[in-house]
Amino acid sequence: MEAETSAANAPASAASDTPVTMKKMIMVAIDESEESFYALKWALDNLINDPSIIITLINVQLPFTPMVYPAGPVVFATPTVVEAVKKGQHENATRILSRALHLCKQKMVKAETLILDGDPKDMICQAAHELHADLLVVGSRGLGKIKRAFLGSVSDYCAHHVQCPILIVKPSKKIPKSS
Repeated sequence: MEAETSAANAPASAASDTPVTMKKMIMVAIDESEESFYALKWALDNLINDPSIIITLINVQLPFTPMVYPAGPVVFATPTVVEAVKKGQHENATRILSRALHLCKQKMVKAETLILDGDPKDMICQAAHELHADLLVVGSRGLGKIKRAFLGSVSDYCAHHVQCPILIVKPSKKIPKSS
């Protein structure tokens, strides 16, 4: 009731004949897993019904640690090796996002890409906050409680720490092959 009263008392200049369209931003976390691509496909099929929606595809690469701990002493990687690994990681991220962009183009959805370095859990939450995402979409590997406790879960972490709504898309049930 309060909103109706204040809207009725709004100045005439506030009521405009031109509609104001607010762009919605959906961020989709993408890695090399089929589960993340399934989440993207699900979002494209079920969420994108408005041309004003912007999709941001985010891929986070783990930082390369230039130290190797074999059974013996600590060995440091040379700068050439570090640069080669970083270049390979960037090429991998570009290939992953290119595949995701192709899916978006097939559905005629405009998408932006973002490649970040760091811990995926933290970087996804930070990017969603900084870019003011309206929704974060992540895939789920479908780990059980014990595996999730030991291996960690990006989707579980994001569900508890991201500051926007989150959609966790579980993997589809595999249909057994008939013989």
